[in-house]
Amino acid sequence: MEELFPDPKFLLELAEARMPFGKHQGWLLIDLPEPYVVWFKQKGFPHGKLGKQLETIYVIKANGLEHLFDPLR
Repeated sequence: MEELFPDPKFLLELAEARMPFGKHQGWLLIDLPEPYVVWFKQKGFPHGKLGKQLETIYVIKANGLEHLFDPLR
């Protein structure tokens, strides 16, 4: 079985990334309300980097791992 290691650069960028549009424009992605992120999951994440970031936020929030970003705030 192959071990998975998170990309530290991606996680640091994710911790600093902001929502570029919509009701929560300007918010840090890591601070988006969980229902909003779940809505994206249901409707489909945007393409590209933002979509990957939002999908990662979804997985983190859905698994109760938000504390991982506490040292990065």
